[in-house]
Amino acid sequence: MDAMAGESRIVSGERTRSHAELIQRAVRAAGGLARLGVGAGDTVALLLRNDFPFLEASLAAGMLGARPVPINWHFQADEVGYVLRNCEARVLVGHGDLLAGVSEAVPADVTVLGVPTPPEHLTAYGLPEAADALPAGVQGWDAWLADHAPRAQTVPTPPGPMLYTGGTTGRPKGVRYEAPTPAQIDGMAAMRDTVFGIRPGMRTVLAAPLYHSAPFSFAAGALRAQAHIVLQPRFDATDLLALIEQHRITHLYAVPTMFVRLLRLPEAERRRHSLASLQWVMHAAAPCPPEVKQAMIDWWGPVIHEAYAATEMGWLTHCTSEEAQARPGTVGRLIPGAVARIYDEDGQVLPTGEVGEVYGKHTSMPDFTYHGLDDKRRAIERDGLVTAGDMGYFDEEGYLYLCDRRIDMIISGGVNIYPAEIEAVLITMPGVADCAVFGIPDAEFGETVAAAVQTVPGESLTAEGVQGFLRERIAHYKVPRLVAFHDALPRLDSGKLLKRRLRDPYWQGTGRTI
Repeated sequence: MDAMAGESRIVSGERTRSHAELIQRAVRAAGGLARLGVGAGDTVALLLRNDFPFLEASLAAGMLGARPVPINWHFQADEVGYVLRNCEARVLVGHGDLLAGVSEAVPADVTVLGVPTPPEHLTAYGLPEAADALPAGVQGWDAWLADHAPRAQTVPTPPGPMLYTGGTTGRPKGVRYEAPTPAQIDGMAAMRDTVFGIRPGMRTVLAAPLYHSAPFSFAAGALRAQAHIVLQPRFDATDLLALIEQHRITHLYAVPTMFVRLLRLPEAERRRHSLASLQWVMHAAAPCPPEVKQAMIDWWGPVIHEAYAATEMGWLTHCTSEEAQARPGTVGRLIPGAVARIYDEDGQVLPTGEVGEVYGKHTSMPDFTYHGLDDKRRAIERDGLVTAGDMGYFDEEGYLYLCDRRIDMIISGGVNIYPAEIEAVLITMPGVADCAVFGIPDAEFGETVAAAVQTVPGESLTAEGVQGFLRERIAHYKVPRLVAFHDALPRLDSGKLLKRRLRDPYWQGTGRTI
């Protein structure tokens, strides 16, 4: 089939749907969810990779005034169970192979609906054909949809998703926004249009996992624009180039790790596909080394854009290729509706050129709290602005530069990883007396996870043993790539860990600190 023929479609592997068909299925799903008792203020959890039901269930929940809650499907059973309990999910929709690994952690009062893992996902993840089967007693999504009539009435202003972001307390926090007003919905759409270049007739590949806030936001904009959308089940550099050529893709959202993997392809493979259709490639979520960005601009042309945002703040800045080349390292200037200031430790606003903590917010974003953790929400606010813990400064022309992070968060391949969560598990390992987890430089992912371990006297541990212990208890991407053993960790008499003494030697000579 000619990728340009007819109306814009939503494509996954050999399967395809029109936007009208997607909405029809979402309206039918809303009817089914209402029959299950889902209503305004409730939550519907999604343990799904990039697939049609992710979009259908998200839209359906919003039609009822409920919140979709995307769950990072890399999570282990305990992590998934925590999110389900914390968000008080009424329903869980998941791919069959993912549900099979977490069934014991699903609360008894949560209704589970299963999506058979589609062929393109089985192939992408190297799963056997039998992995498409649903766990015993779980009703299939398509059969369940067929049993329910479309929802007759829907709420005019969906409340939006509740997205879980990590925290220094060791458990992720649910960012729960108030229901937006119609004006805020229009403002958020304009915000997305500015940073993503959203426009009618655009054609895109959703390559990043939709459980992250930025890809979710990008997908919402693409659906609103009735874009031609290709769902890539798993990012693969070679496959992405082929999809760009086949579908004449105009817009992409990416993270720097994707750029690194694309640049590592053999020259012959990089030149084999036509990329002339590309108009706007947005990257965010993690610092991009200037040399990587320049290499992408040299290859793809001046279509590379960057933005700075956080789930709690919304999108704040935008930077074009030309601006990035003129001011290496900047994340751009504030977009319309964005407000940001730099504060010192005493809460004083700093002048141009001085480094402090970045606080900001886009004015179209409704207010939010952390679900059940109002005190933590209050702790990140100054003068109506909030912070993600980044340190930076503005230059005289209003360009923002990020320098470091106040908190210990690691950004690896655009994914936020919180050391406290890993440390809380590692300290329970027999033979571990003390531990510290931090980020170290990585050429592909920007940062990777390292652990410093102090063993109990007389005990002997190995790096492989530590990694194996953690791999059984936390998501694999959180497991330290490097484990170093120490006689003692640097702590003050007060007990405060001087983590920078462990971290800094790895960053010496790299020319960067994040």
